[in-house]
Amino acid sequence: MAGRAADPEAGREARGTMTTPRRMGAPDSKTRAALLDVTATIMIEEGYAAATSRRVAAKAGVKPALVHYYFRTMDDLFLALFRKGAEGNLKRYEQALAAENPLRALWELASEPEGNVLLSEFQALANHRKAIRTEIADYAERFRALQVKAITDRLAETGADPVAVPPAVLTLVMTGIARLLISEDVLGIATGHEETLALIEHYLSAFDAPAKPDQQDRS
Repeated sequence: MAGRAADPEAGREARGTMTTPRRMGAPDSKTRAALLDVTATIMIEEGYAAATSRRVAAKAGVKPALVHYYFRTMDDLFLALFRKGAEGNLKRYEQALAAENPLRALWELASEPEGNVLLSEFQALANHRKAIRTEIADYAERFRALQVKAITDRLAETGADPVAVPPAVLTLVMTGIARLLISEDVLGIATGHEETLALIEHYLSAFDAPAKPDQQDRS
């Protein structure tokens, strides 16, 4: 005798075993914030590979299960940490644009050792995590757009030729030099650093100087 087709969903409901979304920790929790801070410290001091759920939990003084209470996976934790830092940096970049000397402010931001070390770890991690690679690329484009705008505006104020000094190129040069100096400094390499910093200072002073009257007339 043919039996009635089974309805697996109805069966689960009857048994009271319907799946429900797993409860997650509150996004504004102090514990969650502490886990993010601990992860950043581990990545800076020991490298991203050392930032496992057990290592993060141990350093935060909690049980490993609590890490996954706030972040389903370590990728979720890494993404949350990156977004937190990136959003904070976007605000700082916006403040730099409003500074009296925006190019110098942008250079100082690009030259912060701790931020660059953490970014390097995220870039290394991105080689193995597509989601993180996509996130980094998205924020990098937003950062670069802010930098290009600041440099474009400043070149216009100083009367510099944007064709001879393309803002996008100058942005890459400033960022690249800042990161190279930091990475070499970590390795103990100093040859050429003093001269490079002096040249950067020369150009920053020139670009951040007030426009001359004849330059203002041409603008």
